Amino acid sequence: MKRTVKFFVLGLATILALNVQAQESSWTAGVDLYSNYIWRGTKYGTGPAIQPSVKFNTGGLNIGVWGSFDSNGYTEVDPYISYSFSNGLSLGLTNYYYPGSAAEGTSLFEEDANAYEINAGYTTGGLSLSANYILNEAPIAASAGEDLYFQAGYAFEKFSLLVGAGDGWHTSDGEFNVCNIGIGTSKEIKITDSFSIPVSGQVILNPEREQLYVVVGISL
Repeated sequence: MKRTVKFFVLGLATILALNVQAQESSWTAGVDLYSNYIWRGTKYGTGPAIQPSVKFNTGGLNIGVWGSFDSNGYTEVDPYISYSFSNGLSLGLTNYYYPGSAAEGTSLFEEDANAYEINAGYTTGGLSLSANYILNEAPIAASAGEDLYFQAGYAFEKFSLLVGAGDGWHTSDGEFNVCNIGIGTSKEIKITDSFSIPVSGQVILNPEREQLYVVVGISL
């Protein structure tokens, strides 16, 4: 698995070297606050989740770290790298990392706590498609290895729809099934003439687990 990751990163780095030339670069940081953390139709942690992120961008290249934390001890930190091409295609690698404590053996270099995923996507107009593949079995991260997840979404003028299906850690029995159906919307709440807060909301149905969620969040 480690060799596969190395080859993938090397291939992605080669693409970047051929496509990133004298592009403008920038660093950005942000934080979201959500009523719950729902990912691909499954709830993680309990209660409100704080989700900070730091990202470096140059041309189509994005390198960053995203995290999710709650007051009951749930901790997730996800480094990632991706490249978006001008034709709407994107390719990337995400490391889903669950720190825990050092006593539990969940260091960044402990494979059991890290699930490595190849990501591919395509967007055109309001349509978005994605395909994702987990490379390794990670008991602490709960990935089975070779986990698949596919998602299709469409953004209309005032709302968006998505449908996702997967297997492995995405479903309760590990079998491939629809696990994520969502409808969402967003707006900006004007605070002053020069400052507004983006607010988003989503209703999410997981038919495989027979669960229904409603999530609201703000971005800063």
